[in-house]
Amino acid sequence: MAAAISMAACGGRDDGFRAQLLATDPGALDAELNPIAEAYVRLVLAVGTHDSSYVDAYYGPAEWQDAARSGGRTLPELQAEADSLLAALQPVPVDSLAQLARLRHWYLTRQLQAVRSYIGILGGDRPSFEEESRALYDAVAPSHPEAHFRTLLDSLAELLPGTGPLPARLERFRQDFIIPRARLDTVFRVAIAEARRRTAAHVPLPAGEDFRLEYVGAKPWSGYNWYQGAGKSLIQINTDLPIHIERAVDLGAHEGYPGHHVYNALLEQTLVRGRGWPEYSVYPLFSPQSLIAEGSANYGIELAFPEAERLAFERDVLFPLAGLDPDRTEEYQRVRQLVERLAHAGNEAARQYVDGAIDADAAARWLHTYALYEPERARQRVRFIAAYRSYVINYNHGKDLVQQYVEARAGADPDRRWAVFAELLASPRLPSGLEIR
Repeated sequence: MAAAISMAACGGRDDGFRAQLLATDPGALDAELNPIAEAYVRLVLAVGTHDSSYVDAYYGPAEWQDAARSGGRTLPELQAEADSLLAALQPVPVDSLAQLARLRHWYLTRQLQAVRSYIGILGGDRPSFEEESRALYDAVAPSHPEAHFRTLLDSLAELLPGTGPLPARLERFRQDFIIPRARLDTVFRVAIAEARRRTAAHVPLPAGEDFRLEYVGAKPWSGYNWYQGAGKSLIQINTDLPIHIERAVDLGAHEGYPGHHVYNALLEQTLVRGRGWPEYSVYPLFSPQSLIAEGSANYGIELAFPEAERLAFERDVLFPLAGLDPDRTEEYQRVRQLVERLAHAGNEAARQYVDGAIDADAAARWLHTYALYEPERARQRVRFIAAYRSYVINYNHGKDLVQQYVEARAGADPDRRWAVFAELLASPRLPSGLEIR
């Protein structure tokens, strides 16, 4: 179908004329790519019938989803379709296209390659951690030796009171900073409202955007944004384990503003509604799009709440709302900052677990020792790794890539950083396109 459309759009002319037309006429290029993009959406929905966690969001035509559910296509049939769509993209003269058109073509190509790889995984392929992260997320996170984390742990040990094993000392310290269950909703709503206010001061938000907030249990994650289209999200917070005070800002910004909710709303407004690109009406979780989504959501926390401003907001607003001692805010922030630098320890646990070098118990011990997770939280994280495998790189390595991309273009100017960040959220970028070379 794509070939027939392209010939019609180009009037049956030769390849030189076609290349010139596609380079100068966005409508002709859209006529070339939109049928492939629609087929991509239908393919993702069909893969989702084999894995209920695969389609993270969809707000396209309901009949496409109905057709996927009733189609009953096998994994080999879906893999053959992915190959066919990738072949249909090859004749497009990418070098002659304008930047946005090139980005769209690269995005479709790389997303389709990830779809094909994930179909293989569903069919029994077992790539290594690095092979999988490259195939699905267009990136490979750096590996850090145990010595790297030991150095960070030594610095943290100097801050924490008491004696004995460091994980136990950190857990005792953090007991004083748990949000009481009765105050949880108030604290989270105030944190999200502040994150929205700060975001809206720099990013024009779509008219009518909004979210619902729910508290759930029995999940492998701490928070989740379910984007539902038309600028609406459902944000869920997992209350299985005690929630510490810093998570109000972290989850409020990550799941809400300027994180997942804003990212999805801007993509819908700019690319789906604004340009008529159907490929962004579906979000396959195990794809390069997730590194951009998770990385921007994590970088968005500190973009919206620079450390000095976060300290003041938590001390003056959130600590009192939670019934915590505001005089200890600065002490808690110093510890939190060091603990956050241990985030890459989770990658090492996942790398070893996915590659079969350690089992679930050993992965939990690693997280307890080097990421300082209390035992039950470590087991929860291993359940996440077992379900999502190399997805873990999207949080920390994704943040690193987004931060490098934004700050290399904006320098230290806060307003410019917001502008570059907003442009990234509303454009068809790939992780490999963020790397500083």
